[in-house]
Amino acid sequence: MKYRQLGCSGVRVSELCLGTMNFGSRTDEKTSIAIVHEALDAGINFIDTADAYARGESEEILGKAIAQSGRRDEIVLATKAVAHMGDGPNDWGASRYHLMRSCENSLHRLQTDRIDLFYLHLVDITTPMEEILDTLETLVRQGKILYIGTSKWPVTLIMEALALSKRCGLPRIVAEQPPYHLLDRSIENELVWTCMRHGIGIVSFSPLAGGILSGKYRKGQKPPKGSRYEKPAPDNKRFAPETMDVVEKLISLAEAKGITLSELAHAWLLQRPGITAPIIGPRTVGHLRSALKACEVQLSDEELGQIDEIVPSGSTLIDHYDLLVYGRMRKAVNDGNPMAY
Repeated sequence: MKYRQLGCSGVRVSELCLGTMNFGSRTDEKTSIAIVHEALDAGINFIDTADAYARGESEEILGKAIAQSGRRDEIVLATKAVAHMGDGPNDWGASRYHLMRSCENSLHRLQTDRIDLFYLHLVDITTPMEEILDTLETLVRQGKILYIGTSKWPVTLIMEALALSKRCGLPRIVAEQPPYHLLDRSIENELVWTCMRHGIGIVSFSPLAGGILSGKYRKGQKPPKGSRYEKPAPDNKRFAPETMDVVEKLISLAEAKGITLSELAHAWLLQRPGITAPIIGPRTVGHLRSALKACEVQLSDEELGQIDEIVPSGSTLIDHYDLLVYGRMRKAVNDGNPMAY
């Protein structure tokens, strides 16, 4: 396992980050704990969760796994707040009221005295940036969080936060977490360059495009029974003819190299400029082992060029980034209801 510096911070993290979104929902507790322990044994020291994952259950299971391992001080532990945790008007958002409570609750569920990287899970366009960063500064001063990050933030707001941090001596963003994969390279148009220029590590999620790059979905074949896309919606762009044509070309490229499509997708991310660590989200120990194999794959310049011919830099087939970052904001503005975001 290789380790990389996280943005402009001094902390070093493994080149793969273990994501735990499935813990407590699609993956039971016993399997989840086994995944954590095997990941630690493989050298992964970077683990990601969120309070909203299974409404706190993911954090609880992860807390148990880390406690059982006895290796808390080897781990760079990341969690997130802002997303809805209840039906009340203050059960979401980046207000001081919500963030302070969210941090305390996450510390309790994770059985830890600190959160190493605390992400703002979504954009809250109703809370002033000054209030957000001042609250995070309080948590840093209290020793409850060490570094701050953002998830699915547009470049304009990232730059606004950086400027305010510099002007007022407040904590600055060291990591951004966007969706990024072979079927959506749109972050290359602006976000990657911005983050590299300003010392922000990119910890990307959805390396397999929600499973489409797993290799089990093929053109002209029905999705496997029991899979998440067994009955895909008619307008699901993941199964559009042009998308599946690209998937087949990528499968051919992977087969020519003697690896799986999943390994190709992960290996490509590991070689992308500006990417600190892609987040893997294994549901089984087998999925974890498959992702770990990608660390041993080196794509040649010729192979990277072939990938660029199939999916050009900055291109997108499924608009994953636009939907998550700008789609919600557009809807909130058009509805005249920013709380909807």
